[in-house]
Amino acid sequence: MDIVIGIDIGGTQTKMGLVDQNGECHDKIIFRTKDYPDLDKYLDKIKETSEELIKNFGKPVNVLGCGIGAPNASSKNGTIENASNLAWKGSVPLVEKLKQRMDMPIRIMNDASAAALGEMLFGCAKNMTDFIVITLGTGFGAGIVANGRLIDGFDGFAGELGHVDMTMGDGRLTGLGVRGGLEAYVSATGLKRTIMYMQSKYLSESRFRSIAYNDLHGEDITKAAEEGDEIALMAFDYTARIMAQALANFTAFTQPEAFILMGGLTNSGKWIMDPLKEYFEKFLLQVYKGKVKLILSGMEGKTAAICGAAALIWENHKNQPN
Repeated sequence: MDIVIGIDIGGTQTKMGLVDQNGECHDKIIFRTKDYPDLDKYLDKIKETSEELIKNFGKPVNVLGCGIGAPNASSKNGTIENASNLAWKGSVPLVEKLKQRMDMPIRIMNDASAAALGEMLFGCAKNMTDFIVITLGTGFGAGIVANGRLIDGFDGFAGELGHVDMTMGDGRLTGLGVRGGLEAYVSATGLKRTIMYMQSKYLSESRFRSIAYNDLHGEDITKAAEEGDEIALMAFDYTARIMAQALANFTAFTQPEAFILMGGLTNSGKWIMDPLKEYFEKFLLQVYKGKVKLILSGMEGKTAAICGAAALIWENHKNQPN
């Protein structure tokens, strides 16, 4: 059976799994990225985990390669460069070093761009030629497909839309030091920061007045909104408005058929999606109104990032002549 190793490298966790040609993740293993600040030890762990996944599969497999999604990854250079939430700084030749341990085709790409390939091969964008995947986790990522092709950029770093300045140089810092950058407002982290901001601005009673920032979690904010907590409701509305304005601006770049949303913030459901859709339609230019869909990922949430990474190898394999 043909299989691909998919790896999602996050600032907190690394997720690995075996993905077949239909985009099904048969098994997965998760370990803490932060436990391996030494790159060589981290890559040794990748190799060991890959061997463990193959051993546990239960039947012989033909491994076609390894696909990796990571923040600040260059598909052209095989590197991770100056990622704000990873311990390895500077330009990290991850593919080169991993190939010394694993003798197989290895590709790496920005995690959101990898997710866009995954949606095109396995998810809800199978019949789309123009769409943008938005990943809403610790940060804000974007994978852009136009005219049926992924927009990778000259050096492999296209799609860093989370670091677009939304406030003309004033406001919160993103992980890459952009003041007023989008991800500082529209992300799981940004939502938490907005809760604190709303409490300082308004006197409304809220459960969050007795909760420290580090003890605040996204599911708490969603539950509070369900209970009518005014601070939570205002925070979702504020986040949705900024996101809608950004997506309306991005629509003018490539006129996507859809924005496909994935990541932790989307777990808030209607509390983020309802105001987002309302504001988005309001901010769109007249020529785009009623034409652009906002939809959730077509891949299972817990394995979407793994399948997106695996798509880097499956894309090449499926495009090869038989």
